[in-house]
Amino acid sequence: MDIFAEFRTTILAALDKLVAEGTLPEGLETRGITAEPPRDASHGDIASNAAMAVAKPAKKNPREIATALAMILAEDSRVDKAEVAGPGFMNLRLSEAFWRERLADALAQGDDFGKSDVGTGRHVNVEYVSANPTGPLHVGHTRGAIFGDALASLLEFAGHKVTREYYINDGGSQVDTLARSAFQRYREALGHAPEMAEGLYPGDYLIPVGKAMVEKWGDSLLDKPEDDWLLDVRNFATDAMMDLIREDLASVGVVMDVFYSEKSLYGKGVIEDAIAALEEKGLIYQGVLEPPKGKKPEDWEPREQTLFKSSEFGDDVDRPIKKSDGSWTYFAPDIAYHYDKLQRADELIDVFGADHGGYVKRMKAACKALSGGEERLDIKLTQLVKLFENGAEFKMSKRAGTFVTLKDVIDMVGPDVTRFSMLTRKNDAPLDFDFAKVKEQSKDNPVYYVQYAHARICSAMRKAEDEAGLSALDDASLAKSDLSTIKHEAALGLVKKIAEWPRQVRGAAENHEPHRIAFYLYDLASEFHSVYNLGAKNPELRFVQEGKETETKALLALIRATAITISNGLRILGVTPVQEM
Repeated sequence: MDIFAEFRTTILAALDKLVAEGTLPEGLETRGITAEPPRDASHGDIASNAAMAVAKPAKKNPREIATALAMILAEDSRVDKAEVAGPGFMNLRLSEAFWRERLADALAQGDDFGKSDVGTGRHVNVEYVSANPTGPLHVGHTRGAIFGDALASLLEFAGHKVTREYYINDGGSQVDTLARSAFQRYREALGHAPEMAEGLYPGDYLIPVGKAMVEKWGDSLLDKPEDDWLLDVRNFATDAMMDLIREDLASVGVVMDVFYSEKSLYGKGVIEDAIAALEEKGLIYQGVLEPPKGKKPEDWEPREQTLFKSSEFGDDVDRPIKKSDGSWTYFAPDIAYHYDKLQRADELIDVFGADHGGYVKRMKAACKALSGGEERLDIKLTQLVKLFENGAEFKMSKRAGTFVTLKDVIDMVGPDVTRFSMLTRKNDAPLDFDFAKVKEQSKDNPVYYVQYAHARICSAMRKAEDEAGLSALDDASLAKSDLSTIKHEAALGLVKKIAEWPRQVRGAAENHEPHRIAFYLYDLASEFHSVYNLGAKNPELRFVQEGKETETKALLALIRATAITISNGLRILGVTPVQEM
């Protein structure tokens, strides 16, 4: 249960009551009414702007409305006190019994605790990574892969149907460059010195591809002209790179539902159909673009081209979709791909690297045009990752030739640390990844701090069972325990933090921000460690209390609810909770 959403409904019902009795007029707009944690916890548990939101249209003093609302809400058995503050804010302080009941909710719901129906089963297509199939994934791709995968899991947890998709950029000139690079490794495997001309891919990762080509073709390609072998080698090398990419993704726990090939758009009328859909709406025309100010974009020509009226949908200028020579621009297959995705899902999310920021407006314009003006595409940009080791910038990978690979990172710190660490910053903020710090065992390392909380809880549960000899410690039994002995302010503070979890899930899902889950888990772990440390001096907070089974089981219920919440959050992030450290 999202208690804040629940109390918002309660507040709206109280407003309806004031309307029914004639205190307020009918037809008030209530969409802007909120019920959320107050900025200052000393003010209570829930703060609402309800009175201030309706005061102006109701032509009433907001404090007068807040006072009337407070009188109604004070009668609710869950509310200890309803107070009016400032110009008309309303603060609710909830009963201890109400908070303790939230532990039973968490224990009863287990893996489902925090799930919501905010997605209402709507189908969301999340496209992420989509790296050129020309080599292994680098650390920049790693951030996009982890962000996209965590976002997909978050949306599923919040009630969406989700498709994880990878767009294979195998229709451009870069795959020809890949083929020529692989051919040089093929020559090398046959005993010839590779001739790595400028622009070819020099990384060692193509050496096994060259050897595999020898196994397939022997030396039969060696003396053939490029036109005879380019297509076959391109397909062979692309498949080999995609196998490598799938392997890299699997190493960090990312498994795609769909791999969509750009090549499949050509020669089948797919691009033509998408452009025709825009043409039917009167959005395609022949024209000459104004010369750009400053640096010329790659798709500008000082001659007549086929243009899309993207400026009518929020873009800066209209965009070419066909060049003067009749060939498609890079934008045309992108439109066609998104046109296809719009047929398969209700909402689209693209996760791009920061270097693709220039594509945001044009892609959103195209999708808006194809959707009849609806906003069905969200684009999330992931900023750069800077790697450090003991404060010094990390060196490049020799194997890759020019960059640090995903595999390099996983080999050094493992998938769980990598995933959590990549989500400790908002996606559009730069991230410094220090290998020494992410392995540090301290409060300053979020992944360690959260995992340590879970491990401590597992240890306490084992101690209760093995040393204290307590039984019936399963979640269902603990949910039925007498929880009335949970009275200490710190313990109740932990309960309240647990109860925030459904609201955190909803907010993170609605805003497409999985980093909120990592932030929340750190705060929850802090609350737990605080209670744990206080137990060293305060017997009332020790999880296992000799001769006090009721008190012990109540506290075990508290920490098990904490562990369930941590586990559910880590599962969204794709991280495995540890049992011991």
